[in-house]
Amino acid sequence: MRLAFAGVVVGIGSALGLTRFVASFLFGVPARDPLIFVGIPLLLSVVALVAVWLPARRASRVDPIVALRYE
Repeated sequence: MRLAFAGVVVGIGSALGLTRFVASFLFGVPARDPLIFVGIPLLLSVVALVAVWLPARRASRVDPIVALRYE
């Protein structure tokens, strides 16, 4: 999750830096819309959390001795 959060921070910083360039492509949406700058990183963080949590939960249910003997 640290890597995902680092990506979110870098992405927000890059997006804020490129707002002047992107503003010419946007119609009807302000370049620094707070809903977008909060909502999208939050959504991506939730998706990353689910992507990390499901395999970790599954792996924690396996007995380590059984897993070592399998290989």
